[in-house]
Amino acid sequence: MNQRSDWFEEFQRNVSELFARSPAADIERNIKALMAQTFARLDLVTREEFEVQKTLLERALTRIATLEQRIAALEAQQAGAAPSDPADSAG
Repeated sequence: MNQRSDWFEEFQRNVSELFARSPAADIERNIKALMAQTFARLDLVTREEFEVQKTLLERALTRIATLEQRIAALEAQQAGAAPSDPADSAG
């Protein structure tokens, strides 16, 4: 049983070495480099970066909605408390 596992490990090591020296390894590296260049040109972001930006946008939208409500309340308050025009009261 031990001989079989030794043989299998040696076979596995030989296959790995063969693959590492073959043109397939170079092709794989070249394809990875090409894909990385293409993705960089596309200006893609990672999922983590996307989630961070999504969270920041949600917070900003919530804050904008709150500020819009406050502005509307202040405008309504100002319209209700606006002094009447003295020319209108002279009559």
